[in-house]
Formats: sequence, structure tokens, C-alpha cells
Amino acid sequence: MPQIAFYTTPYGQPTFVPTKQEIVTPATSSNVQQAISYVRVFWDSNSCTSEPELKVDERSLQQWVVAFCIIRFDLEQGQLIEECYPPGCLSQNEELEVAFSSFPDSVSQHHNRSSIHDCIFFFRTRRKQTSRVENVALSDIVEVDNNEASQKPTSAGVLNQRSRNIHSVNSKYLYGFVFNRQRHDERLKRGGEQNSVVILSHSPYSSVFRPLLQIMGPLYFDVGKKALNYIAAYVSTWPTPIPGQLMELPIGNAVLKVNLPPSHSLPSDNGVFFEDSASSLAPLLPSNQSVPHGLFHDSDLFGAFRGLLMQLWKLWELLLIGEPILIIAPTPPQCCEAVSGLVSLVAPLLCSIDFRPYFTIHDPEFAHLNSLPDGASFPPMILGVTNLFFLKALRNMPHIVSVGSPASNSSRFAMGSRAPIGGNPAGHEGFNLQRLSLRKLAPANFLNAVKLRRDGPLCLMTEHKEAIWTNYAAVTKPDTSILNRLVDAGMSPRVEESMSVVNNDILRRHFLELTTNFLAPFGPYFRASTPSEGSSPFADPPPLPSFNTEEFLTSLSARGPGKFLLKRMRSNWLELYRRFLKGHNFLPWFQRKRAVAEQEQYKLWRQASINTNIHQLISKMSELEIVDSFNAIERQLLGEMQYGRANADTEVVCQKLKKDLQAVFNILPKDVQQLLIMTPRRLLF
Repeated sequence: MPQIAFYTTPYGQPTFVPTKQEIVTPATSSNVQQAISYVRVFWDSNSCTSEPELKVDERSLQQWVVAFCIIRFDLEQGQLIEECYPPGCLSQNEELEVAFSSFPDSVSQHHNRSSIHDCIFFFRTRRKQTSRVENVALSDIVEVDNNEASQKPTSAGVLNQRSRNIHSVNSKYLYGFVFNRQRHDERLKRGGEQNSVVILSHSPYSSVFRPLLQIMGPLYFDVGKKALNYIAAYVSTWPTPIPGQLMELPIGNAVLKVNLPPSHSLPSDNGVFFEDSASSLAPLLPSNQSVPHGLFHDSDLFGAFRGLLMQLWKLWELLLIGEPILIIAPTPPQCCEAVSGLVSLVAPLLCSIDFRPYFTIHDPEFAHLNSLPDGASFPPMILGVTNLFFLKALRNMPHIVSVGSPASNSSRFAMGSRAPIGGNPAGHEGFNLQRLSLRKLAPANFLNAVKLRRDGPLCLMTEHKEAIWTNYAAVTKPDTSILNRLVDAGMSPRVEESMSVVNNDILRRHFLELTTNFLAPFGPYFRASTPSEGSSPFADPPPLPSFNTEEFLTSLSARGPGKFLLKRMRSNWLELYRRFLKGHNFLPWFQRKRAVAEQEQYKLWRQASINTNIHQLISKMSELEIVDSFNAIERQLLGEMQYGRANADTEVVCQKLKKDLQAVFNILPKDVQQLLIMTPRRLLF
């Protein structure tokens, strides 16, 4: 039996190599099918017949997965959860929400003649239960009002925040990754049946759970519910997830090799941002662009928006400033791909607005959205829907985007639309912007555009079209040089899949650079300082530069945003910054960056105190300065003893600080020593 390894390319499907060599290649439907056949053979011939039942470590399982569910659509009772493992992990209301979100809307389905139709999509729902692990309140880290941002950078405070901010396996959102199978059979009631295999997780690790579903889904339909226990057993052997790292995850006789998104891109309720590295502090363009820099780096951005490529820069701005957006597509996979693609567009910015890759009328929050009075503002969120009823129910949504194609995908694991947009079917060529511009200005197309705008989104009720309806005037101009580099694969599905990987890489690199340059002016507010030569590293570090909105805008207006943005933005570029500062993405991102910068500064000063020769330092001090050093060393020592368990070298550091404290104490006059000892709070002498 050969060793099988799955690999996920940054923006493509998982692929496998039936050898022990570590090679990453673009995936195709054929090699995914072949890999699944290998895994089936493994389970059928070994696990399901001869091997004893594998043990599941539920505590380790919870690091990755909340539950595995099998859901059946019953014609009389509706959606029913037949299996849920581990049992009892969901409330009754959560079971209902998961069940309703795990099937395509009947209104949106395109019926085809194939006997079996599989698709993969995912949803995000709000969880009612509260986290059992306490996270640091944002107000404890940074206090920001409309005008000013500041922080309290004491060493003990930083240690306290670090010790309290333990990675939580609970969050206020639940992500459901769905493998849905529709089987058409005229012998059955209503001509068919539907079943869904669902993986529920607190983490938005699409790069892990999509390929896992491609194994687990077909396996369940082959061997039944026994597959849940085997998958759960292998997942419980996985190492603890490390954000931003390449993980090797064994599953049967296969190995998933996936890049997890970095911690700075994960929602704040996951509670992992103190693990950010120093490299993520300053908003500088990362040197290694082959690793993910945000959520959903595996989404097919090009495939989802290939009919609206010129509008990507406008959508980037709308997401940047946190505007509500409604995405409508013919199928759940297409709508999920579009929503996740939009979220990935603003990397490395933390996307703090709510996003729902697949939203249905059964979601409890729909009632609130549907009851908003005319003229009321929609909450900042991205909704992905397939049910055309939303066009009427949410008709006042300010930005509506229609994507995808109603034509069914021939691929068994449909992930999104792959309809070609033109060009020579026999060869590869770049997108001819001149030709596209001429098409856009053609009289017929001009009239169609006018009619589309006049009819509004309700025209989708009669015919699906890729379009955007918004009154927002973008500041950023589409970069035609980027669009000209994109490759049109024509009609060949296999070549098209490979070209999508190339095109996604081009687009994602550009928007990564665009977002990084947009955030660059905030860099000085996250700049950690180090002790100056001759100064005491035992003192509390100075505060980070304070932030004032109006002062920032005035300064930025005077110096400009930089050459990169000036070439790509119109003269009113400052207005985009003003909107960003008022939007819902700025404050959470700024607060997290400040907290990480403060943590990094604490590490620098702590290391400096460890490296300091105390005798050499105090030899140049006055008696008053020596007393101040004694007090500072004592504060640092008490902080390490109380909160330092978050550091592996705490014991060594405490011993060093005790020796330094003793050395300082010994050099002081006897009368000063007596005064220090007589202080009630002294516990060391």
C-alpha cells in the first residue's frame, strides 16, 4: 500500500502524491477521486473489518472539531440530525440551526439528470453559549475613543494579559463544513433524497476541512456511520493547531499538509492574538508570500468574480470600510466561494465584520434583518445567499452583488463557478483589457447596463446575471496591468483549474500589497522601543505613541499615503482613510496591533534586563537612582512570580532578578537598607 499525502495549494483544491516525496502540485478532480479510492480501500480492507474500534480522545478532538453530524432531509419531518458525534455537544436550538443550514435552498437548486450530485460548502452561525475561557477585554488593552488611543504598558499588566489570554476552544461562532449529496431516483418519493455530512468547528480552517470532507463524505456513504468514529479517532491524534504554520495531519493512510491562517487574521473571540510574531507588528509587505496572510487563502477569488473583475477594487474598499454587502449566487458552493474570497481580499487586515458564507431564512438573525424599518442602517456584514426571496426581504441592502452561473458544475466536488468569460478556447491568452473596454462601450452593452441599473436586483428573479448594484463611488482605480496578466484558460476544465491557481496568486498578491500599503501609515503607532544605552531596563517601558484621529489625518494629508497608493487612487484618497477610521474594521485591528506591539516591547525590555550586568549598571548611578532600580527590579520580580507562568524561562529569570536585587541591596548604605526592609510590603528580606 503506497503512502498517500494530500497537499493544499494556496488557492486550489487539495492534491495528493502516492509516494513519500513531498511535492506540491495543482489539484484536479481526477487525482482527488483517485486519492479517495485509496482511502476507501484502506478503510474497507483494514479498518472496517479487521481492526478493533479506534479510541477517540475527545479533549484533543475539541482542538479541531466540535462535532461530526449526519443530517437527512425527511419529506415529512424536514431536516433531521441522525447522528451527532460526540453526542450532547449541541443545544437543541443549535441542532436546528445546523440542520437548516446544511442543505441547499430548494429555490436555488438547478436540477440535473445525473443520478448523484455532490457539493461542498460551509456556513457560519452565531453560538449562544459563552466561552468558558476568559479572554482579555479590549478595554483592558487599549482605550480608544473617537479622538485618542492610549495604553497602560506596565510589565506586570502585560504579563497579566498574557496569562489570561489562553487559547479558547470556544467562540461565539460555529463554522459548519458540509458535504451534501443529492441522489435522484424515480423510485423514491419526490424522485430523490438528500443527505449531508457536516463537520462543525470553532475555527475557520477551510484549508483543513474541505479536503477532510472530500474523504469523509464519500466514505460515509460507502461504509455508514462507522466512518465518523474512524475520522474522529484520527483527528483526535492531530497535534494542537498552530496558526500560520504548515501542519501535517494524518488521516487513515493519507496525510493532509495544510497551511493554517495566521493568528492575527483569526476572529478575536478565538483568543490567540498574543501568539502573533514580531513580523506581524508593522504593516510591511511580507517577504514570504507563499504562506497565507489571512483567512480563506484557499478560496477561488478569480473563479468567483471572473465576471466582475473590474469591480474587485470597489469591493475591496467596501469590505475595508465595513459596509454591509449581500452576495447572491445560484448555488451554495458559489456563494461560499464569493464570500470567503471577499474576506480574503483585505488580508492582512483583521476582518471584524460578521460574514455568513451561506445564510438562510431559518437563521435566527434573519428575523431581525427582515424587521429593520425603511431607512435604518444594516449592520456591517457580508451575507451569502441563494434564495431569491432575500432580494425582496432585504431590498434596502446598500450593496448587492450577483455572482456565479446557474449551469451545474460537472465536477463531483463543486466549489464554485468555472464558466469561461471568452477568448480563444484552443489556447491560453491574457485578458485583453482593450477588447473588454470596447465591449463595455458597445451600444448593446451600454443599453444592457442602463437596463440592469434601472431594473435593479429584482431582475435576477427572471434571469441570473453577474452584476453589482451600489451607489458607492470607489477611490481606488482598477489596476489594468494586473488584469492584463490574468490568463484565460478557455474551455478546458483541467487547464482552467491550473490557470485559476495562477490567476488567484496574481490577484491575491496584488491586493495583499494594496492593503499592506494602505495600512503602512499606522506603522509608527505599533513601533516597540528598546532601552537606550546607559538607561535601566528594569523600568517600565515608555508608552507607545498615542493616536488621535484628527492629528493622524492632518499629518497624513500633509505627507501623502505613499507613491504606491497615489498612483492607484483618486485625489480624494483621504476620504477612504476617514471612512476606514469610522468603520467597524479599524478599532479591533488597531487594538489588537497595539496589544501585540506592547507584548513585543515587553519581550525586548525583559530580554534586556536578563542581559544586563547589574554591577556595571549601578556603578554609574547615584544613591537615589540605585533605590529606584531596587524598586523597579522588585516590581519586575513580583510580576514574574505572579504572572510569569506564560514564559518557559520564568524560573531562570526569577533567579537572575533575585541576584540582581540582592546586589543592589548590598551596595546601599545600612540606613537605606533598614528603611527598605521595614516597608510592610517587602517579602524578600
